[in-house]
Amino acid sequence: MSDGVIRIVIFAGIFLGMAGWELAQPRRALVALKGRRWLTNLSIVAIDAIAVRLIFPLAAVGFAIAAQEAGWGLFNLIALPGWVAGIASFIVLDLAVYAQHVASHKIPLFWRLHRVHHADRDIDVTTALRFHPIEILLSMLWKAVVIFLIGAPPLAVFVFEAVLNGSAVFNHANARLPLGLDRLLRLFVVTPDMHRVHHSVIRGETDSNYGFNLSLWDRIFATYVPQPSAGHEGMRIGLDDYPDEKPTHLIWSLLLPFMPDHPSGPTRKDSAERN
Repeated sequence: MSDGVIRIVIFAGIFLGMAGWELAQPRRALVALKGRRWLTNLSIVAIDAIAVRLIFPLAAVGFAIAAQEAGWGLFNLIALPGWVAGIASFIVLDLAVYAQHVASHKIPLFWRLHRVHHADRDIDVTTALRFHPIEILLSMLWKAVVIFLIGAPPLAVFVFEAVLNGSAVFNHANARLPLGLDRLLRLFVVTPDMHRVHHSVIRGETDSNYGFNLSLWDRIFATYVPQPSAGHEGMRIGLDDYPDEKPTHLIWSLLLPFMPDHPSGPTRKDSAERN
């Protein structure tokens, strides 16, 4: 099987497992229509997959293979054991994803795209898939740049992509994790309770907990917020500007980046200027 097929099989297994877990032990009661939300979010990921296939047919692993064959990138220029280059590449790629996520909140143009993800009024396994196609394409372009710069080994990129996809589904799941286990796991990886804070309507909480996989970046760069101020059951998720059913509609979600800023609240440009 190709690396893409293998990653899809791994992802599907994790997705179904997490969906079953959140159905059996939900962390929060959902507020939006689940059927419509799921249809919209799954439709968005289908559009994303088509867009990536058309624009970047090589995908991330293909970029690594091309860099290796051309001898481009740091790890293709220096002699390092394969396992050292692999671990280093995984860590650098995870940091790159963290940095991209921070940029998507701090740069107004990128925030216009990223707010499609945050407009979801609930957070569950399908929220992990809800990214505007343009944001997905920019994300793939950013990963290509990093892969070519560091010369990441193809196997390391394959493992990173599989882990990143699986961890995104895990930490977006509306699943109840024992508090003691959550405290232990979040020392190393981003847990559902940790990432849920990031989807709060409160700006200070939205601009925190940017990690998708490793949790250390939020601690190192002081963007870590342990818990939502209103508690996990009491917190509101989404964007204050859109507290209705609009985010559950596919066309509305795809057009959101091109809509004018909502007059009721500050824009990301205002926030950037204040900072």
